[in-house]
Amino acid sequence: MPTETLRIRHPAFAIRGYPPPMSANPQQAMPPQAAAADAPTPDTDPAGLAARYGRVRARSVALAAPLSPEDAMVQSMEDASPAKWHLAHTTWFFERFVLGARDGYVPVDAQWDFLFNSYYQSVGPMHARPSRGLVSRPSLGQVLDYRAEVDARIARRVDAGDIDRDDARVLLLGTHHEQQHQELLLTDIKHAFFCNPMAPAYRDDLPASRGAATPLRWIARDEAIAGIGAPAWPNDHAFAFDSESPRHRVLVPAHALASRPVTNAEYAAFVDDGGYADPALWMSEGWALLQSEGTCRPLYWHADGEREFTLAGWRARDPHAPACHLSYHEADAFARWAGARLPTEAEWEQAATGMAVDGHFADADGALHPRPARGDETGLVQMFGDVWEWTSSAYGSYPGFRTLPGALGEYNGKFMCGQWILRGGSCATPRDHVRASYRNFFPPPARWQFSGLRLARDPA
Repeated sequence: MPTETLRIRHPAFAIRGYPPPMSANPQQAMPPQAAAADAPTPDTDPAGLAARYGRVRARSVALAAPLSPEDAMVQSMEDASPAKWHLAHTTWFFERFVLGARDGYVPVDAQWDFLFNSYYQSVGPMHARPSRGLVSRPSLGQVLDYRAEVDARIARRVDAGDIDRDDARVLLLGTHHEQQHQELLLTDIKHAFFCNPMAPAYRDDLPASRGAATPLRWIARDEAIAGIGAPAWPNDHAFAFDSESPRHRVLVPAHALASRPVTNAEYAAFVDDGGYADPALWMSEGWALLQSEGTCRPLYWHADGEREFTLAGWRARDPHAPACHLSYHEADAFARWAGARLPTEAEWEQAATGMAVDGHFADADGALHPRPARGDETGLVQMFGDVWEWTSSAYGSYPGFRTLPGALGEYNGKFMCGQWILRGGSCATPRDHVRASYRNFFPPPARWQFSGLRLARDPA
């Protein structure tokens, strides 16, 4: 099929010719690139992709299973969304960008295109985000039926061999998009239950653990030129979001990273030392928020100083587990109090590159809460899982960045303003969703995510 015909048929996600070739030589001092894009990959061959699609879709339904229809409708703040909306929006994504890319497609319900669009202005208007919790209809049952119907339509296309290379890549992107919403489903319902005076548990069978103290060590690194970022997808094999590319070189000055994230005990010392009352430790915006909101401790810490709210309800706070649900402002203030700083994203990625993506994840551990580091570990630990780690880097474009063509170009690029980068994944992240180059981002005040920090410092 000619390139231009392909682009017209699938306007949301044109593939060939993107991104444009770079005049510089990106291979210098860089790892080998993937093979030619025309070759099938484990994630985009029909069998592998169908298996991944089914696994991810089933996981979302399983995460929502402990919720009642009333639970699934609640929206506790503007930044959060109801669980029912997460289930519907991720389904809308596949219907709009895979099934709906074909001429003559008849949607399951045309009205839902308005209800479940999130922020894709180029495909039409959408229901206001702050009002998602007002949508009592369609019911949770209807949303689950919607998921089943779209899954059946996708399956028929796959079984008929009617999924071309471009469709496969949108399907793969859609599964990673859904995994992002799986984490949001958990963090959003946690906030909703925290706001409920009864403080209900999402699940009361989640395992709890207590760990021993692990000394904090400093891991020094010399100045180096490091390759960071991911090769541009889909022209290369391994999946990565557009904001992770192009892969490029950066000068990383000499520095040291803390061997593990900051623990609850260490953060409690900051609180006890009056960290929330010292304006010298805070950015201006952060200090203004403290004054206006009366914040004096992390979001889910109880005033009794002993407990924290979890997806299993109120539990004793483990002093040796990573501190979490911290805003960028809180992380930055703690680092300043500790005589250190937050790492840059280049420092973080340089350290994480080549490490196994191993840790406490949503589907690998089951606790849905950060766990302590093991006391016998040396070197850098907990780089992946447990808590997203704030960096000092603003979310911006890499040199030569290009958004995806069409409507999916709205996925990441337009949010590169007023956001800060977090790295590594959390206890609510699926394991196969993260990698060393993954760039999560949130505005500085956000703290309902499982976000913590790892310290960095400059040479003496």
